[in-house]
Amino acid sequence: MAVKSKDGRAVARDHELNILRALHRFGWLRTRDFAALVFQRWASTAPAGGPSLLPPVAAATGLRMAQRTLRRMRIARLVLDTQAPDGSVIYALSEAGARTLQGVGVAATTGKDQVRTFSTTHFRHRCIANEVAISAIVEGFRASTEREISRGLWLGGKLGLAGKLPDAMLRSGSALWWVEVERSKKNSAGAAATRRLVEAVRVAAEQPHLLFGNGVSRVTIVFICTPAYQAKLCRDLEASGWDKNDIAKYLRFEKSLYSLA
Repeated sequence: MAVKSKDGRAVARDHELNILRALHRFGWLRTRDFAALVFQRWASTAPAGGPSLLPPVAAATGLRMAQRTLRRMRIARLVLDTQAPDGSVIYALSEAGARTLQGVGVAATTGKDQVRTFSTTHFRHRCIANEVAISAIVEGFRASTEREISRGLWLGGKLGLAGKLPDAMLRSGSALWWVEVERSKKNSAGAAATRRLVEAVRVAAEQPHLLFGNGVSRVTIVFICTPAYQAKLCRDLEASGWDKNDIAKYLRFEKSLYSLA
C-alpha cells in the first residue's frame, strides 16, 4: 500500500519547529539564513575535505517559503522580530516559541535579550559566524554556533582553550576547524590570547585529543579576516620561531569570502 504523504498542515508545522530549533541554536537569524538552513537539502554524506566556508546561498523558492513561514509565525507570536543595524529583519524566540520547543523536549528560553540594541560591529561579526556555521551544516559538517559556544554548549565548555572561545567550531570525523572572525586589529590582550591559542594547537599537534578530547586527530584554526590582520599575525608568529610551513599546516586564512566592513 502506498505511503500517504504529509498533509500541508503537518509540513507547515515541521517547518515552524525547524525554525524554532534553529533560533534556539543560533540566538537570532535573518530570513535569508532560514532559507539556506531550513529550506534546502543538506548533504547526505560526510564531507571528504575541509569546509568551503562560502557564504550560504538560498534558492528563490526557499526564500519565499521562509518568508511565508515567518509571516505565519509572527501572527502566532512564536517569534520576535526587530530591525538590525543594516536594515534587515532578524528573528528570535518568543516566550510562546520557547514553550513550543519545551513541549517537544528542548530546554529553550526566550530570545528577547538577543534582539535588544547592539552595535553594528557586533551584528556583522555574528552574521559572519552564523553564515559560516550554516554553510558548514548544509555541507554535512557538525557545527557549534557562536550562541551555543557562548553558553558553554560545545566541547570546550565555558572556559574554552587558552582563554579563547571560537566564533564557530566545525567537525567532520576526527578533524576540527576552529573559526575566528577577525574584522579589526586586536588589542594587546586579544592578540596575546590568539597567540596562546595557536601555540597550544601547534604544541599538541601530535596529540590534539589532549586539548579537544578523544576522537580528535587534526585541528585547523581558520581566520576570516583582513589581509592586514593575516600579515600582522604571520609576522608575529615568524618572529617567535614559526616558519611558513607551520603557518600553512595549522592555520587557514580567508580574506575575500566575506565583507568585514
